[in-house]
Amino acid sequence: MRVSRLISLVLLLQSGGTRTAAELAEQLEVSERTIYRDVLALSAAGVPVYAEQGRAGGYRLLDGYRTRLNGLSRAEAEALFLSGLPGPARDMGLGEALAAAQLKVAAALPDSLREASGRARQRFHLDAPGWFRDASPPPLLGELARAVWEDRVVTLDYQGRAGAVTRSMQPLGLVLKNGIWYVVGRVGADPRTYRVDRVRAATATQERFERDDDFDLAAFWSERAVEFERAVLAETVTVRLSPAGLRLLRFAVEPIAHRAATEGAGPPDADGWVTVELPAESVPVAYTQLLALGPEAEAVAPPELRELLAASAERTAALYRR
Repeated sequence: MRVSRLISLVLLLQSGGTRTAAELAEQLEVSERTIYRDVLALSAAGVPVYAEQGRAGGYRLLDGYRTRLNGLSRAEAEALFLSGLPGPARDMGLGEALAAAQLKVAAALPDSLREASGRARQRFHLDAPGWFRDASPPPLLGELARAVWEDRVVTLDYQGRAGAVTRSMQPLGLVLKNGIWYVVGRVGADPRTYRVDRVRAATATQERFERDDDFDLAAFWSERAVEFERAVLAETVTVRLSPAGLRLLRFAVEPIAHRAATEGAGPPDADGWVTVELPAESVPVAYTQLLALGPEAEAVAPPELRELLAASAERTAALYRR
């Protein structure tokens, strides 16, 4: 552990400028006393570390000194491709490898490009989870991530909607969608998708599987996502919308349903209202969604939906009359 820290210390100093003991301690997550000892150890080993006194003082390397200890390990190189997703990388147990890889790349850059990574971090940040979601990762995410990296067969205990099942799966990849992690794995002949937060137990076996080089995780997920959305929106309801209701519809329904409804909308009637065919998961779900639009939407069909909304309007009116 200390050898790794000493290398990181050299690379930090090699990235340029003078750094105080406090700055180095914060970046390496150790005490300042540890930094003092590490600097002495580097000096004893022949690394030209110099201390500059004064208010702007600190530690720096002799100008022109370059270490050759900046080769990336396999884990660091793999983690580097997740550098745009520091949060998910940390959730999968790759945070330390990612930090080391970024440090090594920064140390290897010429002086003219040394500030590139800092400029990017100052200007861009990706916050993947949706609003009002628990940001903590599923407990078994790290175990599944290791199995994905190592191509190991995993035994899963999974709590699905139909009940608990046990599966032997070849984990092909992990997907983060709107703050929810999914594992894509082959069970039998075809890949399947499981929510990681519904995995109750995951045991990586010693058996390794051969990965299909033609399998494209991004393409698979995109195709399945479209199929899932279409399968979920199995009902179609007819709705009249006021101009305000048409504007607010996007906030009440799924994007795919909003797109289908607005693209197929007829011309406005004499009152400026338009009639649309709205895809929905079910009549009860459509009822809940249209409640959000209040008097800016009128259900035309099916009759069951009209009855539900009419009864709700009567209860609401009676409540306010009291």
